[in-house]
Amino acid sequence: MEKTQRRSILKRIFASVAGITGLGFAAKAKGLASEEKEAFNVTTFQNTPLFSGSTRHGNLIFVAGKGAHVEPFEIKAHTEIVLKELEAELKKAGSSMEKVLKVNVYLADLNDYKAMNEVYKGRFGAKPPVRTTVATYGGVPGNSLVEMDCIAYV
Repeated sequence: MEKTQRRSILKRIFASVAGITGLGFAAKAKGLASEEKEAFNVTTFQNTPLFSGSTRHGNLIFVAGKGAHVEPFEIKAHTEIVLKELEAELKKAGSSMEKVLKVNVYLADLNDYKAMNEVYKGRFGAKPPVRTTVATYGGVPGNSLVEMDCIAYV
């Protein structure tokens, strides 16, 4: 069996098992696979691009982790700041909180889960995105009590 034929068969098997049959082919058919990504709010380090605040590829927006690096060190205040930063980044990229598909929440302390949820609830409209919440080992960078990133569409 030829190498390319074997690869093709393996790709189809993995696509059907993962439940994303034809995703790559659909993207190519719509012209998305050839589009260049757009980067917003690029942070540089020693004159070299380090990371972007968000990137856009096709109709998807990927927002980098946002944290609250200010006092007071209280979970509700930090959660409010982080959600506002996510919303601002989404608006800059042409999206909104209602168009968020996936959120990752990183807590410095799992005991803050309930209080974080009190501020989080209802912020993404009537159809909230899927979410993963984890407690980090060693804390969130920059002394934030919470960090969030997300994926949305435009």
